[in-house]
Amino acid sequence: MSGTPHQTNRLTVPGAANAAIPLVTEPDVDRSASMGSLVKQATEHMSTLVRSEIELAKMEVTASVKSGVRGGIFFGLAAAIGVFSLFFFFFMIGEILAIWLPRSLAFAIVFIVMVLAAGALAFLGWRKVKQIKKPEQTIASLTETASTLKYAATHTPETATQGAVQPTTLPRR
Repeated sequence: MSGTPHQTNRLTVPGAANAAIPLVTEPDVDRSASMGSLVKQATEHMSTLVRSEIELAKMEVTASVKSGVRGGIFFGLAAAIGVFSLFFFFFMIGEILAIWLPRSLAFAIVFIVMVLAAGALAFLGWRKVKQIKKPEQTIASLTETASTLKYAATHTPETATQGAVQPTTLPRR
């Protein structure tokens, strides 16, 4: 190995604030180095490589998460504007119906249609919620585990394995 110090460079990733991967210029190879020093150098290089890979993965995931959050914000804003726009849509329908009907009757029709639509959607939601069932496999598994633990706690280790409840395989869905 030469006695000249090596200069440390840093590779910065675009868009990442203060994130850098250290790059080190390799010193000249010492052909007479012992096996122990070669293993030490290889370990140091592997450590640097692993840390660099972890740093790169962190930066990529952070950038992806930030992009996803921004997209979610845009979708949320679009949904809010869409919901508030519904008021104007129904108002427009009322005004169009008012061309042929008295204004109060036109808006009453729009109101009744909106209430019926809300009622139908609430009914469909109620039917879906009613279909929710208790987690039977989880309850069976917990009951089996509790009985096995109670049995093991009340018996000696030699007899606990003889009379213990054997776990059963639950069917997969």
